[in-house]
Parts: sequence; structure tokens; C-alpha cells
Amino acid sequence: MKILFLTENFPPETNAAATRVFERACYWAQWGHDVTVITCAPNFPFGRLFPGYQNRWHQVETIDGIRVVRVKSYIAANAGIARRTFDFISFMITGSIAGLFANRPDVVVATSPQFFSAVAGWMVGAMRRRPFVFELGDLWPASIAAVGAINNSAFLRAIEKVELFLYRRSACVIALTHAFKENLVRRGICMNKIAVVINGVDMHRYGPRDRDAELAKKWDLTKHFVVGYVGTHGMAHGLGNVLDAAERLKDVLNLRFLMVGAGADRAALIQSAQQRNLNNVVFIPSQPKEAMPQIWSLCDVALVHLRDVPVFAEVIPSKMFEAMGMGLPLLLSLPDGEASAILQFDGAGLWVPPEDSVALANATMRLFRDDPLRQKLARQSRAAAQRHTRETQARHMIKVLEAAAAGHGGAVGQAHPPSLR
Repeated sequence: MKILFLTENFPPETNAAATRVFERACYWAQWGHDVTVITCAPNFPFGRLFPGYQNRWHQVETIDGIRVVRVKSYIAANAGIARRTFDFISFMITGSIAGLFANRPDVVVATSPQFFSAVAGWMVGAMRRRPFVFELGDLWPASIAAVGAINNSAFLRAIEKVELFLYRRSACVIALTHAFKENLVRRGICMNKIAVVINGVDMHRYGPRDRDAELAKKWDLTKHFVVGYVGTHGMAHGLGNVLDAAERLKDVLNLRFLMVGAGADRAALIQSAQQRNLNNVVFIPSQPKEAMPQIWSLCDVALVHLRDVPVFAEVIPSKMFEAMGMGLPLLLSLPDGEASAILQFDGAGLWVPPEDSVALANATMRLFRDDPLRQKLARQSRAAAQRHTRETQARHMIKVLEAAAAGHGGAVGQAHPPSLR
């Protein structure tokens, strides 16, 4: 099957969308499918081109059997609304044009976030007369409205109309969570055209390992118990609460909070930690994808953190599956919902209410002091990773794409593999 996939983010970028699209596409290419990805020159999250790349109108490379077409876009850092919107729209335009000149596919797929990539996918599918599949990675614009990034209600209503239009015009929708599917059904989208393919981890890339001695020495973490947050430091993540918990525990010897990544709030978090003399918080800049297992190896516990916003109860952060693959116990601080249900079912860690620094500090100390509990959770976390593999995802999703290409997209939501329920 010939698959044309549009996504603004792709390796060497390391955010969730880039990793998800790439790791599944690797399996499709291995299985003999012809996969072309249209994306832009890598620059996320800093708005700076990665070494070896230029922001050109058209450049092609092959990565692990995937044909990658990179198009020119307006480059902006992951901060500020206006410039980021220009970034999104520019890729929508150039990505759509590139899609018109790509080899005629059997199916066109586009992923969100960001939302305008899905618009590009629909336009390419319509103009090429090919089925369009919308992979729903986030409820956009609901999520940006929830964190107050955009308060213009007229603009948000207009975007929501386009969002619903895309769902209706797609051959099928692939949702990353069951809650996303339920949300769409409540808003009038036919449930039979919505498949659920939950996020996961590539077990070939992640696995338990000893702490990386060189990295631990570099960041003075050799002899410390480390609670690690690895991911975006943005408006949605509420990481000021982590600093509040760290302040409560700053007199606990050999305990460190590790924060790895980039984002709009990172500079303010670093400044706040310095002002509060939080010597138990260590900040590491965003790291390349291939370094992620080494970064995770520094951690004794993996922290997954989101703000106390109802829409985030429907989210399953991808980083929790990477941590499972590494055999790390999880500490989830987010609204009670689909992610916490998976955590409870798998027995992979502890959940605490979001934006509750006292609860977060108490749970941290429980894991710090109770070695048998931590080891038990680590074993269960690693075992659960086998139920959330990227290969299983890829097999499920390729069946959905094949159904869409064959004109059967309206039946993809009737059944799901038991392992994904």
C-alpha cells in the first residue's frame, strides 16, 4: 500500500507526534509498504534549524526506509501565538502543494497536533481523490482554549467548525484515546468511523539499563534518588507545582527532581528555582531522540505531569509508555481519567491529584523510602509495556488504513484488538 503522511514534526525532532509517526512508519516500511512523509525542516521546539538542514522549498531524504519530503515553512519557536500560527499555516500551504506532486497514494493521513496539518491532509486527499484519514492526537482547539492560550471565542468557534468538518469529511478518524472517541461521538461524529489506537513504546529502543555513569557524573546525579520529568515545559504541564513539591522536600538528602526538555515555560521555571534556591532541582536541555534511553536511565521514578484542566482527563501522555519500557515506576499527577485508569490497571505506579504539591511531595517520599514498593511497581511497569508496544499500534493502524483505502472506513470503529482496550 502507498501511504502519504503529513506531519509538521518528524525526527530528528523528539516530541510526541514526531516519535509516534516515525516509529510506526518504520514498521510499515519493514512490512513492504511504500511510505512517504511530508514534513518541514526540523526546528522544534526552539525555532532553530537542526544541524545539517536548510529551510528549502523541497528536499528529500530516506530514513529507515521512509521517504521523507521536507518543505519550506515559516519557522518559529514553540512560544507565542501569532508566530506559531504563521508557522502552522505556512506548512499547511507548502505541505499541501508537495502532496499534489507526490506519487499518487492509496491513502492520505495527517496527524494533529497541530490542527492545520489535518487541513493539509484533507486538501491533498480531496484534490488527489484519495481517502483521507485524520489521526486525532489532541482535541485541538479545546486543549489550547483550556490552558488559556487563546481567549478569542469567535476564533475558537470558527476553528471548531473546521475541526468538525474535517472529522465528517475524513474516511475515518484514528483517535489516540477512547475518551477522544467518546468526545467526537457526543458531537455527532459517527462512532463506526472512529478507530482507537492508543499510544505506546517501541520495545526495540527502550529497556531497563544501569544509570549512565557519564551523564550522572556530568549532572551530579550519581548518588541521588532521581524523580525525572522528561518532556515539554509548557502551559499545559503546570510544572510550577513540581517546584512547589521540590521546595517542600529541599532538605531531604540525596533526593533530586530532574527536568529535561524545552518549552515556553522553561526559562521561568529555571528562574523560579534559582530564586527559591532549589538545589534539589536539576534542569537538562532538550536532548536528541537517540539519547532518550540514556536520559531515562538517570531516573528512579518517572514523573508525568499536567495541569488540573478537565480536558486533560482525556489525554494519555506518550512519555508514560517510554518510562514503562524502561522499567520505571510512574508517578502521575494529572486529572483522573484515561491515563490514571491505565496506570491502575497495569499497576505501574502511583497517581496523585493534579496541582497538589503536598500530595506530590508525599508520594515522592513514599517511593523514596519504600524500596520494595518501588521495585514491585517497576516490575509491573516493565511487564505492562509489553501490552503497549509500538508494533501492536502499527499493526492495528495499518489495518485501519487498508480499510480506508478499500472504501471501508465507515466500519473501522466496530471492533478493536483486545490488547488495545
